[in-house]
Amino acid sequence: ILQQILRDMYIDPELLAELNEEQKQILFYKMREEQLRRWREREEKARLEEAVLRKTARCNQSSGKRVQWLRGQDGEVWVWVMGEAPGDKPYEQISEELIAERARQQAQKEAEELWRQKEAEITKKFRDAMAQEKARIVAEKWKIEMEDRKAAKLEEEKIQEELKKREEEERQKGEELIRQQEEIRAQELYLSLKQAQQHSQHSDDDQEWEEQLRRSKAADEERSHKARRARDEYRRQSLRAIQKGRVAGLSNLFQGTNLSNHQESKLNNSSASPLLSPAESRLVCTGVVLKDNTWERPSRPFSRDLIIRWFKEEQIPRRAGFERNTNRIAPWFHGIISRQEAEELLMNKCEGAFLVRVSEKIWGYALSYRQQNGFKHFLIDASGDFYSFLGVDPNRHPTLTDLIDFHKEEIITSSGGELLQEPCGQQKNPPDYSSLFE
Repeated sequence: ILQQILRDMYIDPELLAELNEEQKQILFYKMREEQLRRWREREEKARLEEAVLRKTARCNQSSGKRVQWLRGQDGEVWVWVMGEAPGDKPYEQISEELIAERARQQAQKEAEELWRQKEAEITKKFRDAMAQEKARIVAEKWKIEMEDRKAAKLEEEKIQEELKKREEEERQKGEELIRQQEEIRAQELYLSLKQAQQHSQHSDDDQEWEEQLRRSKAADEERSHKARRARDEYRRQSLRAIQKGRVAGLSNLFQGTNLSNHQESKLNNSSASPLLSPAESRLVCTGVVLKDNTWERPSRPFSRDLIIRWFKEEQIPRRAGFERNTNRIAPWFHGIISRQEAEELLMNKCEGAFLVRVSEKIWGYALSYRQQNGFKHFLIDASGDFYSFLGVDPNRHPTLTDLIDFHKEEIITSSGGELLQEPCGQQKNPPDYSSLFE
């Protein structure tokens, strides 16, 4: 099952929910290792393909057009990086100039708008003064003698000239005032844009993002550290178990090498079951089989009937659920029960109590364990010729009973320290495994 997950790089959400945290960490570690291995293969393949293309291109250069790269004094392809070549302005200077130009253009626009308003105000002011003066002169002309009209005309022209002169002086003063305001505004905008740029570089959003990135990296490092520590601990336990003669070898998923032919044959020979009783032999013979006395198992169980058939066809001959060297059912063995039912059975038990139930998610079993503050559930893979915890335990056990007996003396995980102490038996009559042996 683990090999299929690594091949597809996918795990069913229901199956993932059955795994505990340490199993998930190990599974994540193995999937990352597989991703790196595939990436290295793709990179190597791309490198070889590129080498072939270069060789082909060199062969075709004599007859076709080609491109030659400009090379520097060191013989390498000449590359120009903006801001690093001689004579290039540094990035800070370019940034300063851009900000200053933007401030100048903005201030110029504001000055032009302010001047239009000022010019309209000055024009209106002197136009109104001119109209008032004309009205006064017209009113007085009727009182002036005909001979005085020439003097009145001269006086009118003199007044108009004086008003135009005052208008021009007013315009010059307005232009000078607008120009000074433009310079001050340009400086204010420059400082404002500069502060905004500096503030954006050290804003709260950036600080929050950096904090999230730091936490994410710390969590990844912690997860990777836990996975490596658990893997090293299981490998150490496996080597101890090999020295004791309790298991056949290390899983090639953790060791990096396959079992030798001698180890595989030893494992298969050790998994051969003792003679069963006549009733049990009839169970095996009456199972539904194909024409060649074998049955084809799908990739995963999808019905209760199929699980029962699998247990009868494959597990009973391997004495799964039986006590060692007897035909009695082991007290820790249970049938197809749910996680909730298992926790209800373990509810009033002390720490170290356990049971093994037939899984509905994989071809194998689930070990439910009572710890001090709750429960833990470990999936046991039985799809091959051995029994092992899915993902976390590198030990391969020839029988289910061997796996249970092994972990009565050796802990399951280094972080949890789970040791199988008290088997949790049946509380129903008939027992929940009766459909498996009918």
